[in-house]
Amino acid sequence: MQKYEIITDQNDENYGHIRALIDFGSIRKGDVGGKIDNYDNLSQEGDCWVYINAQVKENAEVSGNAKVYGNASVYDNASVYDNTKVYGNAQVYDNAFVSGNAKVYGNAKVYDETEVYGNAEVYDNAKVYGNAEVYGDAKVYDNAKVYDNANVFGDAKVFGCAQVHGEALLRENDEVTGDAEE
Repeated sequence: MQKYEIITDQNDENYGHIRALIDFGSIRKGDVGGKIDNYDNLSQEGDCWVYINAQVKENAEVSGNAKVYGNASVYDNASVYDNTKVYGNAQVYDNAFVSGNAKVYGNAKVYDETEVYGNAEVYDNAKVYGNAEVYGDAKVYDNAKVYDNANVFGDAKVFGCAQVHGEALLRENDEVTGDAEE
């Protein structure tokens, strides 16, 4: 059974958006969601949903119980699944994966074959890219950047204008802040 449809009536003010066909999770039959390009963008299984101002396009996939809302965008070949949340003005794209209970929000960007998973959070104006991994309970925020195969995990925090790159490993209670480079 399908849980949603794409509104294809060009006379409908919500043309291109999704509409719930059944009740599931916090969504009620008839609720209008965000825009998707095709049915491969949003799974018919689980409680995943793309909310009214959000969008998922190209070959991106949202599944499980993932939520995309606010003005967030998921596109290119990105995958957002499990119990993740992507919101605010956040962008997840290229071949990025966001899974587990991870959150990407604010004006954060996660892209370029990067993985964010576990209970990790990427937010504010942070960027994670270049095959980097952020996982566990790690947080990357403010204007921080994590890239070039770097791994940030455990309870590590990267914030301020800090940059972590070049196969660096930050773990447990490590913190990198200010204009530091690791």
